[in-house]
Amino acid sequence: MMLMGEYLFTDYFENEVLRKRPYLKKEWCVRVCQSPLKVEPQDQNRFRFWGEIEELEGRILRVVTLEDKKTIHNAFPDRRFKK
Repeated sequence: MMLMGEYLFTDYFENEVLRKRPYLKKEWCVRVCQSPLKVEPQDQNRFRFWGEIEELEGRILRVVTLEDKKTIHNAFPDRRFKK
């Protein structure tokens, strides 16, 4: 696991998510978790966070964390998010 401030990144994030989506930046994921537009629980004790990323032309990024809300597991642009 990688550490960035108080946030961690799972091996899955490091090895799969960044490989599939090399344009993503960890800083964006942390920013979404720190000031989300919306947060909701997900199955398997995970949480979804949504946030707008100006660097992605204002697209919404969905970030999935483990139950501690500090370990980032997945992230992707969410085209279906409604503000």
